[in-house]
Amino acid sequence: MIATETTGPAVSAGPAPAPIKRRRNRVPAGQRREVALFVGPAVIVYVVFVLLPVALAAYYSFFNWNGLGPLDRFIGLDNYARLLTDPVFHTSVFNNFFIIVMSLLIQGPIAILVALLMNRRLRFRGLLRALIFVPYVLSEVTAGLAWQILLQSVPPTRWGPVDTMLQAIGIQEPPAWLADPNVVMWTMFGILTWKYLGLAIILMLAGLAGVPEELYEAASLDGAGWWKTQWYITVPLLGPTIRIWAFLSIIGSLQLFDMVWIVTGGGPLNASSTMAVYMVKYGLNVSQIGFGSAVAVVLFFISLFIALGYQRFALRRDLEGSLTGGKRK
Repeated sequence: MIATETTGPAVSAGPAPAPIKRRRNRVPAGQRREVALFVGPAVIVYVVFVLLPVALAAYYSFFNWNGLGPLDRFIGLDNYARLLTDPVFHTSVFNNFFIIVMSLLIQGPIAILVALLMNRRLRFRGLLRALIFVPYVLSEVTAGLAWQILLQSVPPTRWGPVDTMLQAIGIQEPPAWLADPNVVMWTMFGILTWKYLGLAIILMLAGLAGVPEELYEAASLDGAGWWKTQWYITVPLLGPTIRIWAFLSIIGSLQLFDMVWIVTGGGPLNASSTMAVYMVKYGLNVSQIGFGSAVAVVLFFISLFIALGYQRFALRRDLEGSLTGGKRK
């Protein structure tokens, strides 16, 4: 083989190209003013009615204050120490979480089952949906007073309307619905289920409306029965709706006040007290604003911790799926 050698002047690579500077897109001043115009009122309302009350409650909680005199009796963390060692507050926290657990275990499955049945072609389906939603439309005051009248004893007999109906079908000794500490929370849960089950059913029906009919047709062609179709197709696709309902149910159960206050007032013997009822009963009603503020702060942080945790672990997939820029890393 003959090797050939080429010679010539060296070619210079030249100077390196200057890096391209990306210009940041500046938001026009007019667009910034539009954003401030629309967002500003909401921010002001949020600061005035959410952040400021929380900050004031945290400040008042360090004082022994009755709401009228000057804030001159600083007691530090004494209100929190009293709160965390009070058995009545422990009972109140337990009752809130009792309602949460029972709602998730009983209200949720009932709402899904009723929604699946009502999603079929039934006569008077619209009327049935309206009747189921009626209890939710009623105000808590109206519903609470109605159930108090139905369940309480009416002189001269000790039987109320509900007890009278139970006696008519053979139950001679109905329980003391609102007077027995071992029964009252089950009674309250039944009332709350009657009141809020309609909302859960309507939410599930809205979620069912988004399930494609093609999936049901494909399952039918594969020979799947109605129950298997619902279990393997409908319920998984209802996941986002179920998680949103569960979040609303948890937050509502933590803030439960009006229905319990109207029906039982937290009794008997504080057996039906919740954290919000405890705050009003042992804070506002006895002019202990500092102590009531401490209860409010504890309730706020419990709700915030649970809400953030639920959003982080349960709603994570739904929130990531809603991002227009794709999944964040």
